[in-house]
Amino acid sequence: MRDHRFVFLAGLHRSGTTLLARLLAAHPEVAGISATDVPAREGQHLQDVYPAAKTWGGPGRFGFAPEAHFTEESPLTSAESASALFEAWSPHWDLSRPVLLEKSPPNLLKTRWLQALFPGSAFVVILRHPIAVSLPTSKWRGTRRYDRLLAHWLRCHEIFQRDRPKLERVHVIRYEDLVREPETVLGGVFEFLGVDPIAPSEPVNDQDGRYFQEWQELKRDPRMRLYLDLASLRYERRSRRFGYSLLRPRA
Repeated sequence: MRDHRFVFLAGLHRSGTTLLARLLAAHPEVAGISATDVPAREGQHLQDVYPAAKTWGGPGRFGFAPEAHFTEESPLTSAESASALFEAWSPHWDLSRPVLLEKSPPNLLKTRWLQALFPGSAFVVILRHPIAVSLPTSKWRGTRRYDRLLAHWLRCHEIFQRDRPKLERVHVIRYEDLVREPETVLGGVFEFLGVDPIAPSEPVNDQDGRYFQEWQELKRDPRMRLYLDLASLRYERRSRRFGYSLLRPRA
């Protein structure tokens, strides 16, 4: 493990983690997880050291479980845990590359723990508008409890914000900036990782507009409009702390 630098990519489901992981793994010095058919090539599904997000309800739910938040004080913090994770993930990395990238949405609540296991590791976190995350997640979950999905977004990011000051190396980007200026934002991530920047390896298209349009279409039903407006009012102040508005959503 001492021959490599570890990078952990975090961000809620539907935040753009899979896209960002592909863009980073296209770099000749970065190895992403491959040669596996687990969902979205997420490391959480390749190991048995810690429970995967599905244990606590999966997308849009896992963050409500206090047990899903790991820190350096976790009973799983040990050299044995680090070795077991490396053993589980290493068959899926190109170990000839110096930078090893692991991506799993629950990493958002495990940054301090992963830092304790892999000292000197780096964290790349991507945020995306709560509405653009909640709407597609609602389809996965088969739920129309949009208020709970917005609350989940806020809870997870607020936990990360409290953990952030204890991280030694962390770089936070916004999905909206990535799709607006992919070369600039991606270049900043590569610089943070200490590798020469390369151009984006694939087109980066903005998908937020259609979710904001869908949000407005939901409001054609007067009862749904009241429900969504009340939820937006309830969480607006907390959302604005992250630079997002629920009352006036825009890309």
